[in-house]
Amino acid sequence: MAFDRWATGGLLVLAAAAASAEPTADRQRELVRLVRQDCGSCHGMTLAGGLGPPLLPERLRERGAAAMVQTILHGRPGTPMPPWQPFLDAAEAQWIVDRLLEGFPER
Repeated sequence: MAFDRWATGGLLVLAAAAASAEPTADRQRELVRLVRQDCGSCHGMTLAGGLGPPLLPERLRERGAAAMVQTILHGRPGTPMPPWQPFLDAAEAQWIVDRLLEGFPER
């Protein structure tokens, strides 16, 4: 019984550590390209808005980072915002949100 609790707790710690790991430099470049091209197709190529709302820091600061991560991963039902969870994990979505809040990189 004690071993089961230890093993379960250990797995939870490992899962949390993996989820908080920053993407590699190569993956970061891929994520920038994904946001600029795929997200930009709705949110505007400069992320200043289009079909979707602007993704500029001054517009996003009022939203919670956790809510933005959930929107990226699960989309918004009833809107054109698709879920990106098949292509991103939670750490990558958090990395994107962090970059959006500080001003998204050009490349």
